[in-house]
Amino acid sequence: MNQIDFKRTLNPGKFAKRVLVIKLSSLGDFVMALGAARTVRETHPSARITLLTTPPYKGFAEKCPYFDVVETDGRPDGLRATRELIARIRKEKYDIVYDFQTSGRTANYFKALNLPGRKPPIWSGHAENCALKHDNPDRALMHPIDRLAEQLSDAGIGPEEGYTTQTAPMPRLDWIPEALNHRPSLQPAYFNLYDDYALIIPGASEHRAAKRWPAEQFGELAKMIAQEGLVPVVLGTKTEGPIAAAMQKIEPKLVNLVTRTDVFQIATLAASARFVVGNDTGPMHMATLAGAPGVALFASSESDPERAKPRGPKYVIAVHGVTLAEVSVRDVWQAVRALGVLSSR
Repeated sequence: MNQIDFKRTLNPGKFAKRVLVIKLSSLGDFVMALGAARTVRETHPSARITLLTTPPYKGFAEKCPYFDVVETDGRPDGLRATRELIARIRKEKYDIVYDFQTSGRTANYFKALNLPGRKPPIWSGHAENCALKHDNPDRALMHPIDRLAEQLSDAGIGPEEGYTTQTAPMPRLDWIPEALNHRPSLQPAYFNLYDDYALIIPGASEHRAAKRWPAEQFGELAKMIAQEGLVPVVLGTKTEGPIAAAMQKIEPKLVNLVTRTDVFQIATLAASARFVVGNDTGPMHMATLAGAPGVALFASSESDPERAKPRGPKYVIAVHGVTLAEVSVRDVWQAVRALGVLSSR
């Protein structure tokens, strides 16, 4: 019996009753794990699937059809809370655990469950001595979707020859409207968007200035979008308020939805958008996975576009410089044109 056959035998498959999925953060990584989560749901159709995560993802995960229970103490505060978490996992007697976070923290959870005299659950992850180990030494260099696909293969799930980039389980967000009972606030009309529009996502880590394209550049991009006959729409959190204000000075037709959208609305707005342009940030991943063609802006000094580029059902182009200050509006607009989403006028 070869290794993959052994792992297929070890995986409880449809006979599993209790399954734990671990995914703690961040937003981009969380949504990119949803394809793997869907595969877990399909593999264990009768199981009670629990997600161990962190508070920011509670509301989103509770609406997601892949999980039955959502627990949010995945990063316990202090030794006592950690012991309580480990004790709860042990008590649940999970048939299998899928560690999609694969961090030092979650490897330590496995170690705590694998103490002498203890029988750990069947564990899929990178922890040493776990039963279904993802044993690729280059796993950290892989795109998250490809890495999770290979981890699933190593857990005995999927095609016998393994997944490829083309066949890796892709996250989908088309479940959102039904999960939220098709509420009117999911529609573009809720934001008075009745004409074709393009989304702009200028957010990124506050402490990593190289990953932020300058506000003036985004403003010039908004002007070009308006000249194309489309409505430019900016999304973001309170942090992006000054950026949006600077953009509106350059292009008054900009629709400012900063602080006005939740994660569900980001996805449904993206599904109807002509295209999206944004920095390397979680909402950008959501937008392209929801179906918007996209141009993603990368500072190569901060992250590798090949490992981190957003994916989705439509075309996504990465534009990058050592820092984003080096990327011109002309570069970005050429990429938008390459998407094939603009009129021929």
